[in-house]
Amino acid sequence: MAREINLVPDIKGEMIKTLKLRNLIFFLCVIVAIASTVITILFGLIVGGQQLALTSKQDAIKSLSAKLNSYSDLNDFLTIKDQLSNISTIANNKQVLSRTFNTLSALLPTGADKITISELSVNLSGDQPTFSFDAQANAGQEPFIDYNVLDSFKKSMQYMRYDYGNYVDKSGNTIPAYCIIEHGDDGSLLSDSSRGLYAFWTIDEEGCNPTKASDTSDTDADPEKESDIKQTTKQDSYSYEEYNGKKVVRIWRTPQFSDWYKEKETEGKPYMSLDGVISNVEHFESACITYTGDNSQSSANPKWTESNESCHLIPADTDGIKISESSNGKGASDELVLRFSATISLAPEVYKFSNHHVIAIPPSGRRNVTDSYVQIQAMFGERAADCEEGDTSCNNKANEGEE
Repeated sequence: MAREINLVPDIKGEMIKTLKLRNLIFFLCVIVAIASTVITILFGLIVGGQQLALTSKQDAIKSLSAKLNSYSDLNDFLTIKDQLSNISTIANNKQVLSRTFNTLSALLPTGADKITISELSVNLSGDQPTFSFDAQANAGQEPFIDYNVLDSFKKSMQYMRYDYGNYVDKSGNTIPAYCIIEHGDDGSLLSDSSRGLYAFWTIDEEGCNPTKASDTSDTDADPEKESDIKQTTKQDSYSYEEYNGKKVVRIWRTPQFSDWYKEKETEGKPYMSLDGVISNVEHFESACITYTGDNSQSSANPKWTESNESCHLIPADTDGIKISESSNGKGASDELVLRFSATISLAPEVYKFSNHHVIAIPPSGRRNVTDSYVQIQAMFGERAADCEEGDTSCNNKANEGEE
């Protein structure tokens, strides 16, 4: 039987294993060193390339900056650009002072009980616009100095309303405000004695037809192919009139209940539902007034009611009108009048430029249709004079009553 004899000492075997491990570690170190060198070179190339790119961009920016700063109109351009970016904010904050006269014509009584203003101050700077004025009240009958006129004027404040909104075409597209004529030559709102308020739409003016603007926005149409050209407006889809040399379409602001109401909607025909929704006809969309029909008595001729609970001309959370002083006086024609000074707070929405087609509504009727230039002139009059000493009719305390 053969026998193997190990002549290598144990220490020699351990040394051989250690040498093998050393060689392996050395080989791995060489591999890591090579990989690190490669990574370092790549990193250097990347950083160097980025630096070159940054330097190139900086040079380009400096060149463009120098070219930009060389323009003489740069400051004007930047100012205009800044204003254009704020144009919506400016429009929302803009106020329309001319609405004062429409509002006054609704506030002041003009019948036998008449109030005329001798001095007016309008303040639009606060959270709520205010009228401050000196005026005189004339009852028009005995006793001429009548506090009932002033008392009635004060109590009517809670019933004052206003209305605003947009005119729309048959498809419900908003018509730009500058395309609408609401006032006649004398400044009064256009109205029909039996059918209510209306306006004229200058449909053929540039930018005034929303449907036409929508139809011409197709960029894929080939102008060389007649089949690709869209018909922008059907000339027979609206009833045209002529007003002051312009081709216009009449739009009713007051709903035409008898003409528009139908039990069922028919395509292409004017329609108004019992809940006040109007379609297929050019009309006014009010932001304040809602209409409701009741056909319990007659399905063909419902009873219509309107409601305006949100748009108070004199905000409900204010004191309305404040009378600072009142006294007897003599008017321009030597008639007895009641002089007084007052301040009225108004809803800020009345003066907002962003609210279009604003009208004031007096308590005596659904609409204020008498705000003409003639009436505006009649709102103002000469300040009443103090009672002269010895004028018993003017100084008669029995005529004054109590406020």
